[in-house]
Amino acid sequence: MPDDDLDRLMPVVDEIACPFQRAALLVARWSGARRDEIRRLPIDCLDRYADGTGRLRLPARKTYKERVVPLHEDGTTALQKVVDLRRDGRERPFTDELTGQPVRYLFMQHGKLLSTYYLFDTPIQEACKAIGLVRPGGRDGQGRGTVTAHRFRHTVGTQLAERGAKLHTIMKVLGHSSVSMALVYAQISDQEVLRDYKTVLTLGATIAGPAADELKSGALPEEAVDWLKTNFFKTELELGYCLRLPQEGPCECDLYLTCAKFVTTPAYAPRLRARRQVEQTLATDAAGRGWDREVERHNCTAERIEKLLTDLDQPFDNADDTLVEERLDLST
Repeated sequence: MPDDDLDRLMPVVDEIACPFQRAALLVARWSGARRDEIRRLPIDCLDRYADGTGRLRLPARKTYKERVVPLHEDGTTALQKVVDLRRDGRERPFTDELTGQPVRYLFMQHGKLLSTYYLFDTPIQEACKAIGLVRPGGRDGQGRGTVTAHRFRHTVGTQLAERGAKLHTIMKVLGHSSVSMALVYAQISDQEVLRDYKTVLTLGATIAGPAADELKSGALPEEAVDWLKTNFFKTELELGYCLRLPQEGPCECDLYLTCAKFVTTPAYAPRLRARRQVEQTLATDAAGRGWDREVERHNCTAERIEKLLTDLDQPFDNADDTLVEERLDLST
């Protein structure tokens, strides 16, 4: 949603008389939750983090998993008013159709769960018409609002990406089970995230290492590739990435240059060249001391790195590495 439209719309939303409608829209604006998730919030859905930030517990719906997300103070205040109104409600708990658990819903009146039409569609249309965000159409001939409550969800995702949030953060806040959905926001807003991701997990990417052929050939099952995409930012090593799957257990291999799950990209060429120089220096030192087995070991590692550089179509030496290494933060 354009910032100008958002700046015009939100003051009108803040003035909505019905506390249920106001809270539902403000929670949608600041949490990125789905409309049905908000509609089915339990009475005990709200508390706070240790620093005082609102914390919203969203029920298990589309992804079958409950999740907890931070909530802006505007949304927290509006939601707390509804919690206070409903705290002493006398209706019996309902059985949630998805989880089978008894739950006291927050957005209820006269013993009935309020509809998404009442909570979202009606007030957002009125707010749009109040500020002229309309297009031709509508039942009354007065036009139809250009903004829907669902666009708040896209706004939250886009703003997270624009402000540097990683893919797994966007996924957690929005409740995505597939990385492809979160990538929509990265493609729109965060070119740095998208570039890092594409270095390994897109068709035609230049990669090297034992796992490269398996990834390029499509030998990995779709669910394995989806897990790797989702957890991509957790897999980085010093010289590349580890593509070990969770069902394989924790990795116990220190010699990851020969590990079947190792893969690397041209972005790591400066580190690979630096490591090759270290291994050559150690081999020379070992030769001077008469340590033949150490000479063999360091030379083997250097040759392994040279094979990776060759597969990446990278030179063994590069005078410009100092500039490239600043991005990779080799000092750490």
